[in-house]
Amino acid sequence: MPEEDLVELKFRLYDGTDIGPFQYSPTSTVSVLKERIVADWPKDKKIAPKTANDIKLINAGKILENSKTVGQCRAPFGELPKAVITMHVVVQPSLAKAKTEKKVDDIPRKQICSCAIM
Repeated sequence: MPEEDLVELKFRLYDGTDIGPFQYSPTSTVSVLKERIVADWPKDKKIAPKTANDIKLINAGKILENSKTVGQCRAPFGELPKAVITMHVVVQPSLAKAKTEKKVDDIPRKQICSCAIM
């Protein structure tokens, strides 16, 4: 594959640090990008994704779908020659984990009135 066809991407994390840049084929899917992010995630970060499903990728203000290709995602930037495209990474824990944590927080509490009637 000629080098001109490759798309150069880097991934901006929540604290402003970057993963990459890496070169991808325009036919690579967003799922492949997410797997690479999970594999290359810095070990010193407090917040870390467990799986690729815990990650949301944002490009040009839009959340990217797993089935989209890199070529489809870079459409607004297609005119920029050899430019590195920065995609923002948002970590969201899976829904099952969030539900179990919520149940722990929903412990019934006694209602105590602290009103004073004068």
